[in-house]
Amino acid sequence: MKRLAKTLLYLVASTLAMPAFGAHWRASVGAQGENMGRQAMAFLPNEMWIHAGDTITWTFDSNEIHTVTFLVSGQMRPPFPVGCPPGPPPGITPSGSSVDGAHCVNTGPQVAGQSYTVRFPVAGNFKLVCLVHSDMTGVVHVLPPGMPLPYDQAYYDRLANDMRHALLAGMDRSLNDPDAQQLFDMRDHEAGSPRGFRHRVIAGWGVIGATPGGHVNLAVMRFHHPVIYVRAGQTVEWDNADPTTPHTITFGAEPLDPTVPSGNVSTDADGALHAVMHSRSDNVSSGFIVAEPQERTGLAQTPPGTTRFRVTFTQPGLYPYVCALHEELGMHGEVIVTK
Repeated sequence: MKRLAKTLLYLVASTLAMPAFGAHWRASVGAQGENMGRQAMAFLPNEMWIHAGDTITWTFDSNEIHTVTFLVSGQMRPPFPVGCPPGPPPGITPSGSSVDGAHCVNTGPQVAGQSYTVRFPVAGNFKLVCLVHSDMTGVVHVLPPGMPLPYDQAYYDRLANDMRHALLAGMDRSLNDPDAQQLFDMRDHEAGSPRGFRHRVIAGWGVIGATPGGHVNLAVMRFHHPVIYVRAGQTVEWDNADPTTPHTITFGAEPLDPTVPSGNVSTDADGALHAVMHSRSDNVSSGFIVAEPQERTGLAQTPPGTTRFRVTFTQPGLYPYVCALHEELGMHGEVIVTK
C-alpha cells in the first residue's frame, strides 16, 4: 500500500509539474511607438514550444494590418487579399481553426484590438507568416503530449516584452545613426542646389532582423523631410528606402486600387514613374513603390524601377500628399512650390 501511495503521489506531482494537455497559450502580433510612426513587424515571440492539443491566441497590437497565416508545406505565399485558397474570397478561416499541415489557416488582415485562436491537434513544426509583410515569420514547435516543454507562458510574456522594446528602440538608434543620416543627406541634395533646398524625399525607412525562429521587420511609416520647397517647373523625387514595405505618394483623391499608378503617370527612361501636376486639384497617385526585390518569384512583381516616383510642379501652391496605405498612421507631407 505504501508503495502504491508513493507511486500515486509521484504521478500527481509529475502531472502538476507539466502544463496540462490542451493548455492555452498567448502571443502578440506587431508593436508600435506612441505616434504609430514606428512599427515593429514581428510575431512576439516568433518561436514557441507547445503540446499537441494546445491552442495559441494571438492578439494584434498595431494599427498596421497583419495576418496570422499557416500555409501548407510547399505552398507559395499568396497576396494577402487572396488569403487561403481554395475557398471563397477573401480566403479567411475562422478563429479556432486547426493547423495540421494539410490545410491553410489565415486570419485575414487584422489590427489592434483583434485576436485570433489556432488549435494544434498534431505534433510537428509549423511555419508562421504574415501575408502583408514578407519579412515577418515565426515557427510553432508542437511536441507530443507528455514531452517536457522548455518554457512556460511567463517566459513567453517576458520574451515578447523584451523583443517589443528592443525592436522599437533599435529603430530609434537606426534613425539616429550618423551613417543613416549621411545616406539621407547624400540623396536629399541635388547638385547645384543651395543646402536645405530639398528635391528628394525618402518614403519610409526600414531594417530587417532575425531570431532563430524567423525574420522581423522594423519600419518607420513616415516621409523623411515631409515638407519640402521647390520652384515652379522643378521636380521632386520620392524613393522608398524600406526593404519590404510598399508606400504610395498620393495627391488628391485616394484611388480605389492603391497598388497601380493613376492614369496620368508615365514612365521615365530609367524606369522611375513620373507625373506632372498643374494644379492642387489634380489627382495623382504613384501606385506601389517598393525597394527592388532580390529576385523574381512566381508572384506578380512590380516592374524594375518602380522604387522611385517623380512629380514636376508647374504652378506655385501648396500640394499636400499622403501614403494611401499608411495615412492613418500619420504618413503625410507637403510640397510647397514657389515662383
